[in-house]
Amino acid sequence: MSQLLIKGGSPLAGETAVQGAKNSVLPILAATLLTGGQVALQNCPRLRDVDASIRILRALGCDARWEGDSLLVDTAGLNGCAISDILMREMRSSAIFLGAILARCGQAELSYPGGCELGPRPIDLHLAGLRELGAEIDDTGGTLHCRAARLVGRDLVLGLPSVGATENLMLAACGTEGVTTIANAAREPEIADLQDFLNACGARVSGAGTSTVTVEGGRRLHGGTFTVMPDRIAAATYLCAAASAGGEVLLRGARERDLATVTAVLREAGCHITAEAGGIACACPGRLKAVRPVRTAPYPGFPTDAQAVLMAALLRSRGATVFEENIFTNRYRHVDELTRMGADIRVAGRVAVVTGVKTLCGAAVRCTDLRGGAALCVAALAAEGESRVFETCHIDRGYEDIARDLRGLGADIRWTEEDRLTI
Repeated sequence: MSQLLIKGGSPLAGETAVQGAKNSVLPILAATLLTGGQVALQNCPRLRDVDASIRILRALGCDARWEGDSLLVDTAGLNGCAISDILMREMRSSAIFLGAILARCGQAELSYPGGCELGPRPIDLHLAGLRELGAEIDDTGGTLHCRAARLVGRDLVLGLPSVGATENLMLAACGTEGVTTIANAAREPEIADLQDFLNACGARVSGAGTSTVTVEGGRRLHGGTFTVMPDRIAAATYLCAAASAGGEVLLRGARERDLATVTAVLREAGCHITAEAGGIACACPGRLKAVRPVRTAPYPGFPTDAQAVLMAALLRSRGATVFEENIFTNRYRHVDELTRMGADIRVAGRVAVVTGVKTLCGAAVRCTDLRGGAALCVAALAAEGESRVFETCHIDRGYEDIARDLRGLGADIRWTEEDRLTI
């Protein structure tokens, strides 16, 4: 299995392009099932999770193939409504296919999804909303057996602003009779991107980005061409890399409006960040300072996906920073690996206190999950000497090629095997 070899201790300088958004393209791939035609997704990132979605689409009888950085998907040949347990276990986002399959086929069968072990992430809100739309769901035995001879638009209220539930119900609502409103909806930019894709294909969806989303069901959707938004978490990762190592970088294509809470914290820590027409420029001239408590929250709050990389950026800061993780219960698994580099981190339940140290040392560390793995790379850039990052398959789930991108920013990083898996 491939490893990342990182030599730290030198400031960064350079520029790199930000890939298409993982958390946008996955629900869009599920949404292609509603079109029954060909869709060209431009700026589509080549990720393990995208590859898993492609395998699901092909298992359902659809066609998907790459042309450059575009993914061509043709769902006209859909001939199944069941997803195997093996495919479902590959990623948490596989649950998003439920609403789309149910809307197009009137039935669906799939098991509970897999993904990173970040603590309980139940899909109860998904199922409750689908039942309100008219689906009959038997979830005994670990398999979801769903039927809906007729879906009817309803006013839905989510118990909490779940991203996955909002997206799943948006897709299912496209196949309803009448209008569906989703109150207390998640407000993430990726949901607005899903809305833009659906509308480009002939749907009538409004309100994404606010707490109420409205879907007019029963419209016939068609194929088309769509460009996936830039990945705000990848952008946050590379900003934190510059904050960790120091230096000046440019992230082409990044949109600051999508990650304003992250850039605000980095500015407080001492970074100079400017939004330019072509992206985001970041200059970190010296050692950072500690910041006010960082509390993860649903958008527009601080994103849980950026918690680990920001923590890594602050390991050498002056003072102590408090982190409070309010989304997932098991999202500090990277802490033990960071302490191998000399980090001073104390964890108590949902709270972690990072006390800055003067020096980090290169070490052999293991990826625990997707964003935790990226955090190890961010920390290694500031460490003296050489670090080896193992079990990088987690990183490949969300970063097209983190070594390539960081090299573009001047980092000394490479894969240690020539036969690294490519998608």
